[in-house]
Amino acid sequence: MTAPHHTPDLFALSEITGPVLRPGDPAYADEVTGFNLASLHTPEIAIGATGPDDIVTALRWAHATHTPVAVQATGHGANFPIEQGLLINTSRMTDVHIDPITRTATVAAGAKWSHVLAATTPHGLAGLCGTSTDAGVTGYILGGGLPVLGRAYGYAADLVRSFQVVTPDGHLRETDPQHEPELFWALRGGKGNVGVVTSLVTELLPLPRLYGGAIHCHAEHTETLLRTWTDWTRTVPDEMCSMFSVLRLPPIPQIPEPLRGGFWARVAIAWPGDPAEGEALIAPLRAAAPVAVDLAGELPYADLDSIHMEPQDPLPARECCMLLRDLDADALDTFLEQVGPGAGADHPLLVASLRHMGGALSRPSAVEDAVCSRDAGYFMESVGIMPAPPVAEAVEQATRRLYGAMAPYGTGRTMVNIHGTPGDEQDRARAWTPEVYARLRHDKSVYDPDNLLRFGHTV
Repeated sequence: MTAPHHTPDLFALSEITGPVLRPGDPAYADEVTGFNLASLHTPEIAIGATGPDDIVTALRWAHATHTPVAVQATGHGANFPIEQGLLINTSRMTDVHIDPITRTATVAAGAKWSHVLAATTPHGLAGLCGTSTDAGVTGYILGGGLPVLGRAYGYAADLVRSFQVVTPDGHLRETDPQHEPELFWALRGGKGNVGVVTSLVTELLPLPRLYGGAIHCHAEHTETLLRTWTDWTRTVPDEMCSMFSVLRLPPIPQIPEPLRGGFWARVAIAWPGDPAEGEALIAPLRAAAPVAVDLAGELPYADLDSIHMEPQDPLPARECCMLLRDLDADALDTFLEQVGPGAGADHPLLVASLRHMGGALSRPSAVEDAVCSRDAGYFMESVGIMPAPPVAEAVEQATRRLYGAMAPYGTGRTMVNIHGTPGDEQDRARAWTPEVYARLRHDKSVYDPDNLLRFGHTV
């Protein structure tokens, strides 16, 4: 009889090069802790993988012992506690190889976007990273990957050429549009439901610089800036990418002056075209209300983090999102009622944002994938910091109120990477259309019939 997963024989894991840790071991806590401290992991075993062979060995053992498996690189998306089972930490696997001739990058499973940028910048090339280059490449792409320059170039998953992946049976596979195309489809937007990626190959863009940054107005100008931005989004070229945010920033050293401790309305923009044209395009935003802090200008692509200035230090966060059909007057009124100045400076949500979608984000990928957000006109997301139970409860209540109020304007779906804590099957399924969800369930039954990959946002 196969041993149950709660009494595993670790002898078969002795071939793993990286550390194999259990609760109580000195390095265990560091191994299992991710960027989002809201979810504390307590797996029975934590493996620090150093390469594909370690992952193959771990999954073969998990398959033989019926032990559930979770994967973590940076833990930015750690919004679901991992209890019992096996956690594979890929953060040691950070190799990035650039081929400047084919304009591709081969990226190991644990690499961050900052690792990719460090390798691509000398060649004047860039990958389609999101609002924080501290996030891991693989998890971001498995969820589709919504880039800062998404309206200009589409989803990061659209640029992936191939994956090396270990399926739950312990087999190392190479997949691309010609080899195991169904597996390739499921990995691009289907999250981590069919295997553990060890590396991927993605196309790069010749993009050494861009025009980007953000303008900030004091909170009393929130409504004026929001309505101006919304009208403006209906007129700009596809290549103009922008996000409106209401920011209630705490007085902590991680936030730069003069924004620290402030209550702001912000529009962040990214434009890959001529800087002078970018200046002209955002002129209506600058004229809408008095601009207190203006950080928009030409910058190296490697400085992309300066546009959204997301936290770089681990913290306990509650994130959530919703895809919106459009932003009509009623939707804007509702958003302002929930998170605008009238909701108070002490409102528990740190950030509430509306991102302009469309453009290349609305076009189908050249090779079919599982991304299901191409019909959205806008995208709403929020973040609340949860340091202690009373604050955590207030954040949760404010999140539920905001999304309940905005539901009439939504498509009914979310994006898997920013979905937040996954609920029951009906809740998790909202990240995909019913047709795509059914197909993912079929693929899950083929590649993971024992449901070993059952942690996080699963089908």
